[in-house]
Amino acid sequence: MLDFNLPKNIIPANEEARLKKLHEYEILDTPAENGFNYIALLAKGIFNADNAYVAFIDDERVFLKANAKNQESGEIKRSESFCTLAILKKNITVFEDASAISGFMQNPYVKSGEIRFYASSPIVTADGYTIGTVSVTDIAPKTPTDHQLDMLRLLSKMVLDKLENRLAIRKSLRAHDDRLHMLVHDLKNPMTTISLQSELAGRIPGVDEKVHLIAGKINQQSKTMIDNLNFILSAARREKETFKMQKIKVDLKMIIDQVLKDFYTSATNKNQNIVANLNEPIEIYGDENKLKQVFSSLIENSIKFSHVGKDIEISISSHENLVTVSIKDYGRGLSTSDLERLFVKFANLTSNPTAFEDSHGLGLSTVKMLVDMHKGKVWAESEGQNLGSTFYVELPIK
Repeated sequence: MLDFNLPKNIIPANEEARLKKLHEYEILDTPAENGFNYIALLAKGIFNADNAYVAFIDDERVFLKANAKNQESGEIKRSESFCTLAILKKNITVFEDASAISGFMQNPYVKSGEIRFYASSPIVTADGYTIGTVSVTDIAPKTPTDHQLDMLRLLSKMVLDKLENRLAIRKSLRAHDDRLHMLVHDLKNPMTTISLQSELAGRIPGVDEKVHLIAGKINQQSKTMIDNLNFILSAARREKETFKMQKIKVDLKMIIDQVLKDFYTSATNKNQNIVANLNEPIEIYGDENKLKQVFSSLIENSIKFSHVGKDIEISISSHENLVTVSIKDYGRGLSTSDLERLFVKFANLTSNPTAFEDSHGLGLSTVKMLVDMHKGKVWAESEGQNLGSTFYVELPIK
């Protein structure tokens, strides 16, 4: 038997800087994504292995962004993970039979028989920080070929490319937001002046009635524009505040009931009936205010995009550690292109509110961000335009 000691905690010399670099990518606690799942599935197939992962090593845990076996994100203890060793090297780590190495005999995954073979390629940033791994495991010993290990190296580089692209897009969007905020502020001042001057013009005694009428329309439209500009600014402020999470045990049924009360008048004005199949309390750990914001936005959209007199159906179901809320309407529906761009900020969708209500294009992007922060998923389904839509929010119970 080979002698190899696996300390309970192995900390790289540059750990503080390494963690800072990892956090820059904002990848931790994000839900599973197809792009990363495909990489894990490729690794699994190349080695004909039992499982493969895309893993990022945090302070005390290993976040599994991709898991080829169940294609879900998750986490394990850093002290129990082979990735703890793998990030100490800049090249491939291979244990052909972990059960034959004395230092691994107490590892829970080796003891249970889940891992005999382990191969890993580090995800190394351009400035030399090892932030994660692409790893392959099997319940039986294996001797990998050079070709397989070369492919594993390429997959780890693909992960880094995806991270860098995400970071570049995020920086671009933030720069776009900054320019947008400057533009909004620049527009507000003249619009406020136009609003005030048109209001004064409408009050001048002895002025022709047509002038009063035109001044009133200018005033009304300028106030609408100012309201829209204020909404964009307040939405930006809310986005910055949303990164502060306060998770507690909350009753999801009670949160949705409260939201429904807030929109009772809006639905009544359109003669809409909201049918809520919410029988038993369902407790989850989440941020109450942020969850209210999620369901407020979705229910408000269902009212806006549903026709007068149509029902809106809300239901909750739970399975294992997940709870799913569905919100179904019989309104405008969504095209295939709409579904692809639905959660993109300021996306120009083909569907419009049925009673010409205001729609600013920010709500669903915020919804996705808040659900992501709860390690959940949000998506929509629609058979097409004028065939209604169903929005789903899936949240972990714990």
